[in-house]
Amino acid sequence: MKAIVVDQYGGPEVLKFQAYPDPVAGPGEALVRVAASSVNPIDYKRRAGKTQDFYPIKFPGLIGIDVAGTVLTVGPGVEGFPDGEQVLAVADNAYAELCVVKATSLARVPAGLDLIEAAALPLVTTTGNQLISEGAAVKTGQTVLVAGAAGGVGRSAVFTAKHRGAFVIAGVLQRQVGEAASIGADQVVATDDESAMDSLPLLDAVADTVGGKTAEKLISKVKPGGVFASVLGTPQNAEKYPSVKVVPFFSTSNAKVLQFMAEAVRDGKLRIPISRKFPLSEAAEAQAVAEKGASGKILLVV
Repeated sequence: MKAIVVDQYGGPEVLKFQAYPDPVAGPGEALVRVAASSVNPIDYKRRAGKTQDFYPIKFPGLIGIDVAGTVLTVGPGVEGFPDGEQVLAVADNAYAELCVVKATSLARVPAGLDLIEAAALPLVTTTGNQLISEGAAVKTGQTVLVAGAAGGVGRSAVFTAKHRGAFVIAGVLQRQVGEAASIGADQVVATDDESAMDSLPLLDAVADTVGGKTAEKLISKVKPGGVFASVLGTPQNAEKYPSVKVVPFFSTSNAKVLQFMAEAVRDGKLRIPISRKFPLSEAAEAQAVAEKGASGKILLVV
């Protein structure tokens, strides 16, 4: 097969489109013909060597987490995924024509959802859902602020919090306030507007996808006994707020969650914007664009 192969850490230029051995599905696995993957921050952080302490690349190796495609074959013990079934998953080594995926991670692409565009969904929708349901443990009637609500993870968090019956405040930049009106939150606040931040009520929870100074401001708005859950770790000033439960959060593959979120996208209840589509062979350019800050998901089409 052809794949994006990495043989050293570095910039986008280390991503090479070349031949690589075909993977084989083992017990409990499915071999998927990849239709598309997408660019996530974890992908270019891995490429740059920023995650080598906990998520290294064994050179020469592959990267990529999001996969959408069709089942080619399954290994021993796998049932319910016939050849040709359209699937999506949080996987590994997805920047390739073929990808082996744990069968327990596979969700079916809902009828009516485009297979290529489904590749935008696995990591961001799973993370956003779990950030709310597991990280912040949001309950009906609570007030939760989602920081970075205009992003894919943030939009997914807003949708999940609303689905769980919370009052949801979408935290975005001032330039995103107009766009955020369509995200589905009950209220929108500009996190880079000091007066708007000062007027925030006390919150039961913050679901943070931004980090940095914004996170440091928002933790001060969480009521005693409340939760500050973040995909970017603990705010530097967290020790000043010992009554706030801080939850550094990492998502895990969950086919049931992904199925639910994919169906929400199919039904128009959740929208994950796609900004550009690149051929897989142009993954280096795609990552370079993503690192500069894209307004939506960037897909890699096989």
